[in-house]
Order: sequence, then C-alpha cells, then structure tokens
Amino acid sequence: MSFAPVYDDRSRALILGTWPSPKSREMAFYYGHPQNRFWPLLAALTGEPLPVREDIAAKKQLLLRHGLALWDTLESCTITGASDASIRDVVPNDIAGLLRKAPIRAVFCNGATAYRIYTKYQQPLTGIPAVRLPSTSPANAACSPARLEELWGAALEDWIVK
Repeated sequence: MSFAPVYDDRSRALILGTWPSPKSREMAFYYGHPQNRFWPLLAALTGEPLPVREDIAAKKQLLLRHGLALWDTLESCTITGASDASIRDVVPNDIAGLLRKAPIRAVFCNGATAYRIYTKYQQPLTGIPAVRLPSTSPANAACSPARLEELWGAALEDWIVK
C-alpha cells in the first residue's frame, strides 16, 4: 500500500522516502514508527511543535505550511518487513507527473535506498538531481538526532518556508 503524495501549489521541495514501513502502513501515513525521527526532525527544522503521532492532518499541514512535499519513490514492491535490502519487483511512483503539478524545484531523499531508486528510475525523467540525506529510520542509529538536524537543516535551509 503506497500513500498519496502530500503537496500543494506552494510546495517547493520534495522529500522522498522509499516505501512505508509496517508501522506506517498500520497508521496509514508516512513515518508512523514511533522511533522514526522524521517528524521530530521536521518539527525542529521548522520551529513547529511536534504533531501528535496519530494526527495525520497536523503532519500534512506542517509540511504544507513550510513549502514541503512528501512522497515515496515506490508505488509498489515486494519487501520483507521494513528491510530495504529485501526490496524487489519495484514499480516507481510517477514523480515526474507530480513535478508537473507543483512548483517543486528540489528533491531530497531520506536515505540511501530512496536516493538509489530515485536516481535510477526518476532522475532521467525529471532532470532534477536529488540530495541524499541520512535516513531518519531507527535502524540508522549511527546518526544521532543532533547530526540529522545538522545535515538535514543545512540541506533544506534554503527550501523551508519560514
């Protein structure tokens, strides 16, 4: 199950994940695992309060208020649990189609797998090179929350509408 993209006519930058984790699929929204650092990171970078985990509308508004769009690189795939290494049978999302609908001019990938998939399947169609950012996944424990904030903050600095 993939999710619809979150964007509007003010979205300037697109953040791409790979595929929803089992916890995200259970919640029916992006980054639903309670240990994923995506939403605390976005709250810190935007200066907004952290949305309640179950408040999908608040999460969407957080993104849209700051000119951000969110989607995954894959429309479907075969995957074991949340293991990116097990992904096969990929069907990419139509990111080029999304870029025709919104004024997005920058693409940021949440982790190496999203970056690899975007670069292989989408960049030739979009012409927009992506910026690879460290994954916010709890599996990426080597990257501290402070380091995530430093790297993501530097990359998104010119793209987050304040």
